Amino acid sequence: MRRNSFIEMAKLHNLSGRITYISSHAKQEHLYEVYATEPDREFWRELAKCNQEEFEKSGTNGKCIEARELMIALPESFINYDHDYLLKRMVDEFKKQYGVECFASLHHNKRKTNLHIHMIFAERKRLEQPIEKVATRNMFYDEQGRHVRTKKEILDSDGNIRKGCKNIKKGEVYERKIFTTKDGRFKQESFLDEAKVFYTDLINQMVLYDKDRLSIFDKSGPYLAIKKVGKNNPKAEEIKADNEIRMEWNRAVDRAIISGVSETEVVELKKTEITDKVKESVEQNGSKPELFGNIVRAAVVLLELLIAKVMQKVMNFAGKAVDAVKESPKETESHIHAKGEPLNQPERKKIPLPVNPRRKEATERPPQPKPSVLAGKYPRLKEIDSRLKDQNEAIFEREKKRDKLKKELSECTGIFKGGRRKELQQEIDGIDIQISNMKKRLSSIVKEYKFDSVHAFYKEFNVAKREYFEYKTTCAELEKTYGGKVMNPKSIRERLRQKEQSVREREAGRNYQSRYKDKGAR
Repeated sequence: MRRNSFIEMAKLHNLSGRITYISSHAKQEHLYEVYATEPDREFWRELAKCNQEEFEKSGTNGKCIEARELMIALPESFINYDHDYLLKRMVDEFKKQYGVECFASLHHNKRKTNLHIHMIFAERKRLEQPIEKVATRNMFYDEQGRHVRTKKEILDSDGNIRKGCKNIKKGEVYERKIFTTKDGRFKQESFLDEAKVFYTDLINQMVLYDKDRLSIFDKSGPYLAIKKVGKNNPKAEEIKADNEIRMEWNRAVDRAIISGVSETEVVELKKTEITDKVKESVEQNGSKPELFGNIVRAAVVLLELLIAKVMQKVMNFAGKAVDAVKESPKETESHIHAKGEPLNQPERKKIPLPVNPRRKEATERPPQPKPSVLAGKYPRLKEIDSRLKDQNEAIFEREKKRDKLKKELSECTGIFKGGRRKELQQEIDGIDIQISNMKKRLSSIVKEYKFDSVHAFYKEFNVAKREYFEYKTTCAELEKTYGGKVMNPKSIRERLRQKEQSVREREAGRNYQSRYKDKGAR
């Protein structure tokens, strides 16, 4: 069973104490690593002080929030990662996303059954240049910190400044700001959901085994949520019918993503054609499930039109590329001798290659680069991507065939063509069933590899693709600089894992071929 992602957030009222607690070996049974994007403890003390001062000025009741903390549960297999690398990756990605300083530690609980990260993050950023306010005249403050006009108002009966009052002389700095205001994003209810999606995606990109993938539903994403049907639920049939409509939309979303429709376009279409219209319908007509179904089906039609438009562009581009390849040999043949030598080409002189001044001795060669976990996954993910695209193209071809038959049916009129019309309608109905089965098969391909959805797969695929080509580029640069091929020796564990994975994929491929001939069509 897939594990759900678990991330909690807490408000911190004693920042210094919490930092000490999560980073102390004396207070933690199994503390593996501590990492801070801002290691200077003075930064965190100044942050707490700034928050306390701003809280007092605001006059708000309750406790001051000095910072916030995320508790992030990790798959147990992550203990095999280098602890320093793991913690830095999880923290640095958060800072890259939100631009705030963090202090984190990697822990196990007492029984070593719960590997997790405590990550404290600041809601304010440090200013590049502090903002200082200088007194243009003597300034006086009473015990409550309120500014008063004259010195007499802070003196006691003996003419001395009362305890707790203060006098700031002309030319002195009376206010110094080193932090920005708090980032309002972290106060919003939606932030924790956003953080859960962010970290679930990151963890799933780093998992060593498919069984460790985490599951979460992104409310702001392109999909519609599927409702759970409990035991003895009197509305079970109604919920199942509603879920089937939602799955119809979700399958269309899968096709859109595979076809190359941008996520932004799909989310916008979902908002305008489903979310907004359902809200408007409920306000006008109350809750009526049949109206919800009509709204979703209309949105599916619009999304499929967008898919067809994008797919046709892809097909046209591919056709032009094939034509260009076919024409290029013809252009070359006219310039080649019967012996296979180019015509009218000057004789090339052999020029000795210059010695690369940057070439080093073998002993000075830097350590061999190692691909990241995601870069190592890319070849396998590429195969899944090819399966999805092949299936999608097969669906598109059947849709084009069905459209041609529908056009022929509309033009097939007359008393004596009733038999032909019946044949056409039967053929169209058969193709509709094939297309429906193929769409279901399309959405289930990624689930064989433990991905929640096509959207989740392509998130990981795109990052893996980038890291893979970055790794290849690094290898090519080293080869160019130092000569020879850059070898990448794999650990025994990694080779065993890849061998197991290839066996599983081969078995899955056999089952797929035996059960679903003609790409899922029945």
